[in-house]
Amino acid sequence: MITFKNKSFVIGLLFTFMIAIISLLVTKLPILDKVGSLSIAILIAIIYRHFKGYPEKYRQGITFSSKRLLKFAIILYGLKLNIYDVIGQGSGLLFIDIGVIILTIAFIFVINIFLKGDKHLVLLLGIGTAVCGAAAVAAVSPILKSREKDSAISIGIIALIGTVFSLAYTLIYSIFTISPQVYGIWSGISLHEIAHVILAADYSGQTALELGLLGKLGRVFLLIPLSIILIIVMNLKSKTSTRPQRIDIPYFLIGFVVMAFIHTYVDIPAVLMQVINIITTLSLLMAMVALGLNVSFKDLKNRAFKPLVAVIITSMCLSLATFLFINVIYG
Repeated sequence: MITFKNKSFVIGLLFTFMIAIISLLVTKLPILDKVGSLSIAILIAIIYRHFKGYPEKYRQGITFSSKRLLKFAIILYGLKLNIYDVIGQGSGLLFIDIGVIILTIAFIFVINIFLKGDKHLVLLLGIGTAVCGAAAVAAVSPILKSREKDSAISIGIIALIGTVFSLAYTLIYSIFTISPQVYGIWSGISLHEIAHVILAADYSGQTALELGLLGKLGRVFLLIPLSIILIIVMNLKSKTSTRPQRIDIPYFLIGFVVMAFIHTYVDIPAVLMQVINIITTLSLLMAMVALGLNVSFKDLKNRAFKPLVAVIITSMCLSLATFLFINVIYG
């Protein structure tokens, strides 16, 4: 039973919290500030696991971070979403986002046919690339019954690749003549995480940033119907299986939707939103630490190389295809 009177549980929780704080402090350093705290948190945890092993004594607290805090962070993540902006002002971009998600997931599977990589990792990476990075992987992992180390590997890869691509976007913008409108939309519909979109689009100014976030929030919104589709598929698969499994209803996704509606229709004070953002960030980082502790370098070497190649090729093709398309439509 989980209780705060349990010393091992509390220490395990504090362990993930301390590494989360360290990862935030490390990202204040030059160069590392471009990598992102999610990547740093997972990397520190993997390195710790490699040299010190898994802290088995504190498993309860660590598991609480990887499961409960992760779902809690996803619920709060809904407060980043404004339903009116997505289906109102961003309705045109929403249709583009649908195409991006479908084609990205399909394309990474085609690439993986030739590479013969781990199918489950590729699915998580495809969803993370197509939708909204770590949040998407974290949201669908319980639905897909993913192992924690698979989720951690996928989140780490997405965070790192997304950071590299967002920096590449700023370089491309500084070299070539691209309108803020095209650049903002391109960033929003093709980059992996909200943080990556902000990093890239803000380089061009307010117009690009607003359009980038509008395009990105459409992809976050589409996490809801995508999750429903995955639940249906997993249920059908379970019924046809010789060893049927019960598919749990992801109640945290309902919380995610509720938070989105609250953010849309309730005027939340700026100070409170700042506090909520801090809680969301810390919860997500603690979850990343806990997930990273389940990953070994052997896993990365044996299982992640081909999926990594697949996601790099997919991200490059996604960037090129969306740039050409946006230029035709909005250029």
